[in-house]
Amino acid sequence: MDVSTHIEAVQAEVRRRNPGEAEFHQAVTEVLSSLGPALVRHPEYVRGAVVDRLCEPERQVVFRVPWVDDEGAVRVNRGFRIEFNSALGPYKGGLRFHPSVNLGIVKFLGFEQIFKNALTGMGIGGGKGGSDFDPRGRSDAEVMRFCQSFMTELYRHIGERTDVPAGDIGVGGREIGYLFGQYKRLTNRFDAGVLTGKPVAWGGSHARTEATGYGAVFFAEEMLATRGASFDGRRVVVSGSGNVALYAIEKVHALGGRVVACSDSSGYVVDEDGIDVELLKEIKEVRRERLSVYAEARPTARFSARGTLYDVPCDVALPCATQNEIRREDAVALTKNGVLAVVEGANMPSTPEAVEVFREAGILFGPGKAANAGGVATSALEMQQNAARDRWTFDQTEARLAAVMRDVHAECRRTAEEYGGGADDYVLGANIAGFLRVADAMQAQGIV
Repeated sequence: MDVSTHIEAVQAEVRRRNPGEAEFHQAVTEVLSSLGPALVRHPEYVRGAVVDRLCEPERQVVFRVPWVDDEGAVRVNRGFRIEFNSALGPYKGGLRFHPSVNLGIVKFLGFEQIFKNALTGMGIGGGKGGSDFDPRGRSDAEVMRFCQSFMTELYRHIGERTDVPAGDIGVGGREIGYLFGQYKRLTNRFDAGVLTGKPVAWGGSHARTEATGYGAVFFAEEMLATRGASFDGRRVVVSGSGNVALYAIEKVHALGGRVVACSDSSGYVVDEDGIDVELLKEIKEVRRERLSVYAEARPTARFSARGTLYDVPCDVALPCATQNEIRREDAVALTKNGVLAVVEGANMPSTPEAVEVFREAGILFGPGKAANAGGVATSALEMQQNAARDRWTFDQTEARLAAVMRDVHAECRRTAEEYGGGADDYVLGANIAGFLRVADAMQAQGIV
C-alpha cells in the first residue's frame, strides 16, 4: 500500500468509526494531509500502523453530571474526558464548559492537543475534556455544585502522573478552585499537580493566565521577523474578548502594535485609538458584560452587531475566539485589505478553505497547534514548579514561555524546509514536527 492510499484508508476508517463528528474529521484531515513526506521517509510508521493508532483515543470517558440549581431543580449535563495519547507523558489538556461541547468537539480538541503538546518539547501527552454545562448567568453556588458533581466522577481518571486537566473556555480560576477542592475532599490528598491554572497562592504559576495570549503574540513576533517586520506601528485585530484575546491585546500593545478591533458572540467593537485593555478587562472579567458596553464607555469606539471584524483593515489578525470562525470570505477580505500575517490564538479558528486562501496569497499563517501552545507550555512549567514545591517569578516564567515559543517557531520552520514545504509553510512544519516526536515514542514503546 502506498502512502497516499494508506492515508486515505485511515481517514475513511476515522469517518466510519466516528459518524457525525465533523470537527474531529476536520482535525484528522488537516494533520494527515501534511504527513505524506514523513511517511515516505519513515515507512516503519506505516508498517507499525502509527497513524491508525494516533487517530484512536487511548481512552474515552463519558459521564452524567447531575446537580441542583438555586431554585432546587435537578439539572443533568454530560461530562467528557478524552485521554488521547500518552506516548510523551501524562495526558494534558483543558476542560471546556460550553453548550456546544459534545464528543466530537472534545475529540477534535484532544487530537490537536497531541501535536501542540509535542511541539513544546515538554514531555506531556494529549487529552481534553469538558461538559455542555454553560456557566454564564449561573451563580457562584450553582457553578460550585456543578463542578463538585463533575469532579466526583472525573477524579478517578486523573492524577499528576496520569492525566492533568486545566482550564479552557468557561473554566477559569473560579472553576479550577471548585474542582480542586472537590478532588482534595474525595482523595484526602493535596496533589497540587493534578490540575493546572490554579491561583498562585496555592500552587499556580505566575503568567499562566496570560500565557496563551502572550505566547501567540511571541510566535507572531517571530514570524514577522522573518519578513524584516515587527509589531511596532502595526494595526491588529483580535477576535474574542476572553482570556486569550485580552492578553494577546495586552502584549501587542507592549510590543508597539495597536489593536483596533475585538469581538464577542454579540458582535465586534472598533476603536481606532486602540483597545483600552484595562476597560475591557473590567467589562469582561469583573462585570461579565457584553462588548457593546465598551463602546458606550469610549467615545472613540463603535460597536457593530452585524458583519465581522475581519472586514476591518489590519496588518496582523489574531483569531482568539473559537474553531472555524474565519471562513473563506473572511480570508478573502483580510487578504484584500493587505494583512501580513494571520496567527491562530484559538484551536483551529480558520476553516480549511480560509487557510488555502492565506497560503495561496503568500500570507504568513501560524496554525493554532503551534501558535497557541503557550498556554499548555506554561501549564507544564506549573507542573514543574509543583513537583519541586517551587515558585518562579512572573519574569522568570514569561522568559521561559518566550523561549519555548521561539523554539516552537524555529522547529516548525526547520521541519518545513527539511520536508520540502519551504520555511514559511508553518502548517506542514508544525504537523510533521509534532507527529515525528509522538511517532518515535510510540514506535519505541511497542504496540500499546
